[in-house]
Formats: sequence, structure tokens, C-alpha cells
Amino acid sequence: MNPVEIIAKKRDGKKLTRDEISYFISLFLKGDIKDYQMSALLMAIFLKGMDYEETGWLTEIMLYSGETISFGEPRNLYVDKHSTGGVGDKVSLILAPWVAACGVKVPMLSGRGLGHTGGTLDKLETIPGYRTNLSLNEFMSGVENVGCVISGQTPEIAPADKAIYALRDVTSTVESIPLICGSILSKKFAAGPNGLVFDVKCGNGAFMKTVETATELAINLIGVCKAMGRDVCALLTDMNQPLGYTAGNILEVKESVDALKGNFAPDLYRVTIELAVEMLILAGISKNRETAVSLLETKLGDGSAWRKFEDMVAYQGGNLGIFEYSEIPKAPVIRQFKSEIDGFLQGFETEAIGRLIVDMGGGRKTKDDIIDPLVGLIFHKKIGDTVKAGEMLVEIHSRNNTQADDVALRLIKFIKIGLDKVEAPTLIKKRLS
Repeated sequence: MNPVEIIAKKRDGKKLTRDEISYFISLFLKGDIKDYQMSALLMAIFLKGMDYEETGWLTEIMLYSGETISFGEPRNLYVDKHSTGGVGDKVSLILAPWVAACGVKVPMLSGRGLGHTGGTLDKLETIPGYRTNLSLNEFMSGVENVGCVISGQTPEIAPADKAIYALRDVTSTVESIPLICGSILSKKFAAGPNGLVFDVKCGNGAFMKTVETATELAINLIGVCKAMGRDVCALLTDMNQPLGYTAGNILEVKESVDALKGNFAPDLYRVTIELAVEMLILAGISKNRETAVSLLETKLGDGSAWRKFEDMVAYQGGNLGIFEYSEIPKAPVIRQFKSEIDGFLQGFETEAIGRLIVDMGGGRKTKDDIIDPLVGLIFHKKIGDTVKAGEMLVEIHSRNNTQADDVALRLIKFIKIGLDKVEAPTLIKKRLS
């Protein structure tokens, strides 16, 4: 085989074989294929695409480029969830222990903030002592003995993805759906789940802005997983406003703690329980939605979900004391952002709000940035709510008064108040399987 011929074959829109993909990636990891040649292949894939079988081969080759975890029987019990990211999306923190309390085994490898979206690991690291760098053995033991683990990718997991992603980022090929699928699935399946539930966000705060583009991504993720013999389904969920009441790391952990104790924001509850239902069905714990909802509500109401979260945090070295027995640490300046007029909340510029939180220090602009865990926003109104002049819309948690002033000025542009009432967005837009 010849690397140039493989690049030309994909450039001309032809289907690559499994052997050709494997040959190319293995030589790239050895350094025998140079960055410029891999970049050429990535651009050819970006322009010409891959079918499900081809993308499945790409995913498996990336998956087995490093170590993988394999759990025992019954395999169907091991189910994970993947979100494409949003603002205020703290679902994983609640979902993993909640479904684990119902008997599902949840091996969850998560990531850090990407662009305007928050990162699960960044949020969990606001818990004193919480370790997100478990070894593979620690990860496996936690899943088996606790029932759920949320940790980060180790160097042994899918090294081909890491090397290829670094090139995608600088060659403008990040948005390729086959490459997105390969990157997501190689990392997820390396952690050992048999089934996956996808939470594909769509709206002005998501990477996929429309139902159509979100559907295309979901269909491709499902198609590739089926080609690999995995059990999957996807929900398209709304991201036209921050999810829940908070956005910002320690604020979101506090909201998650409150939710696990039964005090849920209505939209956060709906999205989380619908994803949990799908995980219980994939795992074979429940046969239908009705029995799944009943079991989930029981485990939330009797405290089992909260205790499972405590167990997971303790296993990973964390101490929840500041979230249970005292006030959480607060940002130096807390400011109320109020409405200037009567009317209705008509919409959010959600991506802009996510980027605002990054600018406040709640996310990273470069990989070396240090996150300020205390900054963020607490939202007191949702789309469709009635608003009175002088009523608080957002509580700003900022580093200093200058920052608070800047945030308030920007929020005027990002939150639309008008005289006409609008309907709240549909939270679950579509289910695909």
C-alpha cells in the first residue's frame, strides 16, 4: 500500500478498506507518515465523507490504538451517556449516580470545557479532593464496586484520536461528521460500555444550531454504532437557553447536589430523566418508559441516588462537606442584574452567554488557562416567563466590580425582553434509535 494512493482514493470519493485505514493510521503513529500527509487525508475525508461501515472501521482502529477496558457479564448492564455540549449542562453529574442507583453500571469518561461549553471534569474538580485522573484499574474497580465513575481520559486511551485531533484543530476539519463520530466513539467505547445514549443538543447554545444538523449527527452516530454492533439511541434536546438555573463550575455542582436531593429545575429534571429512561431500557433494567420512570422516581425519592453520588465522590477522593454542611465558597462580588421593563422573557443568546462565562474565567481560552471555579451566573427566569421592571433576571458571581459591570452590560444584549409572550422551547425534540 502507498500513502499517496490512499489519499488520492479518498480525494476521488472512493471507499477506503479497513486495511488501508489501519495501515495509514499505524504508520502515522510511528512517525512514518508525516503530519502533512495525515492532514491531506483528513481534508479528503472532510470533503468526501465516509459511509457508516468506513467510519466504523476508522473508529475501531482509533479505539484499539491504545488500551481498552472490558467488563464482565451481563454486558448490557454497562451503559454510558454522551452529550454534545451546552451551557449549564450538568446532566452527567446527576445522571450517572441516579441510574447507577437503579442497577446500571456507568463507566463515564468525560472531558473538559470546549469552546463556549462547560466541562464535566472542570465542574467535578470544584469538589475538594475529587480525582479525575484515575488509572484504568481504579476506573474499572470503581465501576464494578461503586456502580459509576466519572473520570478523564488517560494517555493509554485512544492515542490515535489525540494525535489526529491535534491536526484537525489546525486544519479546519473539526466539523467533519465521520471524524466527529470516530473521535467521540473511540474514547467512549474504550471505557467499556456496551450501550450508549446520546444527548445531541440543538439550538443557539449548541454546536448544532438546527434540528436538521443535530439529526444528521445523531443518525451518523447511531449508524456507526450499529455497524460496530453496539446498542445505542439518541435524544435531541433543546439548548436555546441555559439548562437548569446555573452556569459556572461550583454553582452547577451545587445545583446538581440540590437536584439529587429532589430539588430540580423543571427543565433539568425533564432532560435528565428522559436520558435516564433510555439508559435503563438499554441496560435491560426496565422494559418500557413507565417502569423506568417509576424506578427512577423511587430511587430519587428514597435518597438512593444521592447516596450513590456520595459513594462515587468518596471513591474518587472527594469531600462534599462544603456542599452539605456549610455555604459554598462565593465569588468576591455578587451582583443582581434586573429587568428595566415589564414584559416576557423571549430569548437568550445562549452561546454568547457561554462565551461570557469563559471570559469571566469560568472556562479556558487556551489549554494552559487556570479556571476560576467561583464565577458564573444564576438565572431566575426562563423563556416564556413574565418579567416585571426591577425584577432580578440573573445573579452575577464575578471576580471584581469591574467584571460585574462588564457582565451586566453584555447581558443586556444577550437576554431579550419583549411585550409578546412566547412559548417555552420543546425540551425533547426527537428520539432516534
